[in-house]
Amino acid sequence: MSRICELTGTTRQVGHNVSHANNKTKRVFLPNLQNVTLLSEVLEKGVKLRVSTKGLRSVEHVGGLDNWLVKTNDEKLSLKAQRLKREIVKKQKVAA
Repeated sequence: MSRICELTGTTRQVGHNVSHANNKTKRVFLPNLQNVTLLSEVLEKGVKLRVSTKGLRSVEHVGGLDNWLVKTNDEKLSLKAQRLKREIVKKQKVAA
């Protein structure tokens, strides 16, 4: 399974380990991904996603999963998150 956040699109980053003698060797920085269940108020159900901890803080800051998905560009979201976004937007239009 690839190490990509389903909400923010955060992936691995590449850098160097630098020794005291200034020798550089390649290394990988992986995002801190967590399997979480986020509640959708519009859909009235929990959704299991693999999200980075930074993504979790961002979702809370915006005001929940529904607001985050509506405001976020589709290019950053995974296919699962894009489907959720479509469901939420569709249900919001019906309710309005």
